[in-house]
Amino acid sequence: MQTNPASSSPAHTSFVALGDSFTEGMSDLLPDGTYRGWADLLAARMAAVAPGFRYANLAVRGKLIQQIVDEQVETAAAMGADVITLVGGLNDTLRPKCDMVRVQDLLTEAVERLAPHCERLVLMHSPGRRGPVLERFRPRMEALFASIDELAAKHDALVVDLYGAPALGDPRLWDVDRLHLTGEGHRRVAEAVWQALGHPAEDPEWHLPPEATLPPHWVARRVEDARFARRHLLPWIGRRLTGRSSGDGLPPKRPELLPYETA
Repeated sequence: MQTNPASSSPAHTSFVALGDSFTEGMSDLLPDGTYRGWADLLAARMAAVAPGFRYANLAVRGKLIQQIVDEQVETAAAMGADVITLVGGLNDTLRPKCDMVRVQDLLTEAVERLAPHCERLVLMHSPGRRGPVLERFRPRMEALFASIDELAAKHDALVVDLYGAPALGDPRLWDVDRLHLTGEGHRRVAEAVWQALGHPAEDPEWHLPPEATLPPHWVARRVEDARFARRHLLPWIGRRLTGRSSGDGLPPKRPELLPYETA
């Protein structure tokens, strides 16, 4: 890691992101049909203050923690990046049957393999959209977060608490599928990690919800609920029942640690 002489902020020269759809960037859709997301936004900021900055993003939508360990961890460790972010396990907690002890053991394995191979390991409490789904799975999620806190303390990792940020529970920052953040949500996550790494705040109020707006009419809400069930919920249930994943056959987003050119 190099130090930027013009600032007391860190100037990390490389960054590798591991995870699932959250780190891949869904649903921050670009005009060309690809996804951007918080990790790309963070990489662009880091590249702007660190000449020669390199970035890899190994995330693939739908991945469970076992798949992240098997397919991403060793590759990331070998890259020897200054910063590694690891966000995983949430997909496991949303499965009807989830062995939380196994999830916690796999997360421990991932952290123990990654921590010695980077300057700074960053873990997160994943955000959760307010509503009945969050309430149903809250105990599992909070058990996962407790494990993350213990591992961070043991391995000197950073923890970014997105779950506790009021803004990221606000339904207005979530896409119509109710599983992924909007572009504005991803921007706020990038800001949170940027600050956690020691950079000066560009948006000190990233954690605060947007200004209040009038709620949609009852009929509009019911129409949206029906559309959500047809387009997103039923296909998601179908994949769970058949053991398929939205990421089956997809390659990592950015599999090599290469120079990152800012626009």
